[in-house]
Amino acid sequence: MARSGAGGATVNRSSRGGASADRSGTQPPGDGPGRTPLTRERVLGCALAIADEKGLAALTMRSLAQELGVKPMSLYHHVANKDAILDGIVDMVFAEMELPRIDGDWRAELTRRATSARNVLRRHPWAITLMESRAVPGPANLRHHDAVLGILRRAGFSVVMTAHAYALLDAYVYGFAVQEAALPFDKDTAPEVTEAIAAQFSPDAYPYLVELATTHAMQPGYDFGDEFEFGLGVILDALAAALP
Repeated sequence: MARSGAGGATVNRSSRGGASADRSGTQPPGDGPGRTPLTRERVLGCALAIADEKGLAALTMRSLAQELGVKPMSLYHHVANKDAILDGIVDMVFAEMELPRIDGDWRAELTRRATSARNVLRRHPWAITLMESRAVPGPANLRHHDAVLGILRRAGFSVVMTAHAYALLDAYVYGFAVQEAALPFDKDTAPEVTEAIAAQFSPDAYPYLVELATTHAMQPGYDFGDEFEFGLGVILDALAAALP
């Protein structure tokens, strides 16, 4: 129903059965002309991008809403809270990791899985400390864990040895990822940075550090990442020896 308001302006009043405007004066997310609809997938994708680009500390409900061009309250139509966002983006990281094929060779499949996990964590270093922290794991998280447990059990490991093996493998993968992410150099800059570090201490005081730096880390082609394959092989050799 319409009536004249102050100054002669026409004011529309909706009936009880009609649509009413939000008290804040904002449109529901995605209702504006030309606006991309807001979905859970879009929210999580944007959250993942923020974490990758700026780090986990930069991911807040406010920063996420700003990046999406919506009001913070609009996010709660799609995610319950920040914990739900973390659950979601951790699951997206798990989804990027290759699953071991349960019917494949256990050693080859666990090598492929560990290598894939390391590569994924290099792309998402913020996720390293969150991967095993979720109290509400998503479907990709659950599939990943079940597949690793499955190939260990089918290889002949007991339930107890499967638990030991899984813990050992993940401790190695996550630990290596933490160390790799923290290094002050990459493959291209390793010799130069190592030389600068080694120049700060005396060969007489630290002979073995100087030896390692000059004969190994400062040599062309040195890549700390090569240590991953060696260490993983040692672990898999030990697990193979523990098979009944």
